Amino acid sequence: MFSTIYIEEEVLESERVRNLLARFPQVPQVICDRYGEVFNRKSQNFRLQKMAPALILAKKYGNKVLAAPSGYGYNDSNSYYFSHMLNCVYDCRYCFLQGMYSSANYVLFVNYEDFEEAIVEKIAENNGGGVYYSGYDCDSLALEPVSDFCSHFLPVFRRYPDAELEIRTKSTQIRCLLDTEVVPNCVIAMSFTTNEAARQWEHKVPSIEKRLEALHKLQLAGWKVAIRFEPLVLGVEGLAPYEALFAKVFSKLDGQRLHSISTGLFRMPVDFHKRIVKLYPDEELFARPTEIKNGMIALKNAQESSHLVAIEKLLLSYVSHEQYYRCG
Repeated sequence: MFSTIYIEEEVLESERVRNLLARFPQVPQVICDRYGEVFNRKSQNFRLQKMAPALILAKKYGNKVLAAPSGYGYNDSNSYYFSHMLNCVYDCRYCFLQGMYSSANYVLFVNYEDFEEAIVEKIAENNGGGVYYSGYDCDSLALEPVSDFCSHFLPVFRRYPDAELEIRTKSTQIRCLLDTEVVPNCVIAMSFTTNEAARQWEHKVPSIEKRLEALHKLQLAGWKVAIRFEPLVLGVEGLAPYEALFAKVFSKLDGQRLHSISTGLFRMPVDFHKRIVKLYPDEELFARPTEIKNGMIALKNAQESSHLVAIEKLLLSYVSHEQYYRCG
């Protein structure tokens, strides 16, 4: 699974690290002072590293709970995100992470108790509430068999029923959830693109059918589930791919029981986009016309507004206006 496991000396003797290392005795282990020595090295090649990434076990310092980007969330509550991990096991061409980081290695911050303390403090500042997103800098469920993320953080949010946790994912690693009593204030939000987009750009990601089956099981078990249709990449095919996608999704899931549904267009910071284009100069997606607004780059499409309205109209034939929002 990992080419190498790097371990910061400071966390080497922690019980969480010892237990994890014992599960991978065959993987070479290297001790380092700070994870940045490996993760932030110059002249790394993200594309090459993605073929055989390493795992870095580290301690997170500084702010652990940050304000969510504007337009990221689904209600008016104060919104935050926390990242116990950097980078994703999947390889989606449109993902901003490959432009954010120079390394494709995974960083797992193992000081969960410090994250918990920061989350509890933020919940207190919000009078017991707020929305907290996991999965902004990683896919929280995809490495669950290694990280045991849910085992630690679900009980935290169970204690604070007015605070909401969203775990955003493309993973089918749901055993940890099915084996756990439902946490009513936890939402499992899964991202989908059309079948065509998934085939072209979502490498290593479970199929749409497998992801829907996972959500179906969660919904039957009583978990709150949500759908994120993003990024929308509007092409010459028009509405047809979205008609097929929505029909497939809502034939498997009970749309009226979904916590929320959102759409979001392709967008990322300009600098990230430039780095990704250098990694994949022949990728068709990055050859499309673009436009820049407020430091963010997006695909330029003369019919974008009318297509988006049409997609939203189609989507609202399956779900209510109260369930839907457009991600900013």
